[in-house]
Amino acid sequence: MNNTRINLLARPIGNPTPECWDIEEVDTPELQENQVLVQVQYLSIDPAMRGWMNEGKSYVRPVRIGEVMRALGAGVVVESKHADFKAGDSVTGITGVQEYAVLDGKDLVKVDPNFVPLPAYLGTLGMSGLTAYFGLLDTGQPKPGETVLVSGAAGAVGSVVGQIAKIKGCRVVGIAGGDEKCKYVVEELGFDACVDYKTGNLRGQLKEACPDGIDVYFDNVGGEILDTALTLINMKARIVICGAISQYNAIQKPAGPSNYMSLLVNRARMEGIVVFDNAANYGKAIKEMAGWVAQGKLNAKVDVTEGGIKAFQDTFMKLFKGENIGKLVLKVT
Repeated sequence: MNNTRINLLARPIGNPTPECWDIEEVDTPELQENQVLVQVQYLSIDPAMRGWMNEGKSYVRPVRIGEVMRALGAGVVVESKHADFKAGDSVTGITGVQEYAVLDGKDLVKVDPNFVPLPAYLGTLGMSGLTAYFGLLDTGQPKPGETVLVSGAAGAVGSVVGQIAKIKGCRVVGIAGGDEKCKYVVEELGFDACVDYKTGNLRGQLKEACPDGIDVYFDNVGGEILDTALTLINMKARIVICGAISQYNAIQKPAGPSNYMSLLVNRARMEGIVVFDNAANYGKAIKEMAGWVAQGKLNAKVDVTEGGIKAFQDTFMKLFKGENIGKLVLKVT
């Protein structure tokens, strides 16, 4: 069976370009015992992928030159030599950017597309949703009545963070870029307010939107927005560092937050979140979030881009241009 895949050809300096990729057509290998052949139908397009392209120590090893680009995927089983899977099963796993993936059955999760559409298992009920769940509830530890501020509020993680914070009885303020995204965050996701960072005077807008200060700040963007938020935190505030998309394509090393002494003055805590640390509790989290989806409390919006595997580069760059609303997914087949 013919398989089109995208390999990492060169590590980017600044923005990834088409020259970073090698599009290759190969035959799918014969299955070995306990392996499963998956036809990839959707690929999760995530900011973390930019970090995986860099050489150097991180929470997961970098993608090697010549290797299939790492990506989470969802699809259907075509052939199986694993007792737990059969042809026709819907599954998710780290498939890579390719049309077909051969994976060990232990690396796949069976999902039900009759409950929510398959792409949602890459978003709200996938790694994005799990990141939001554990980052907010375990690290941010919000309490009813507190103010939770979320940057990248219209994105895959931020949109779920805000909704869970509302479920937990918090006042929720988002930060997003542009009027369309801010309206989506308030009118569709139910945030109490949303600040458009593109209009200027960010601190003034945040002060108005958060008159009682910030108890939990969930940061997806880093840079100036993080630095500004630090000036408005309350005593014993919790800052959750999930990502820094504003810095991922920077050529020069970004400066650290100049307002970090606010952590000392307010006896606040800043802590990073990597979802893989919580793998033992994925099942519990997904069960609870699935309940919220069923109750209509958690929006499972997915931004699906058509175009197949060869549209990967253009779809990937939508993240850094701020063109997506909700979870960005590429439809492969």
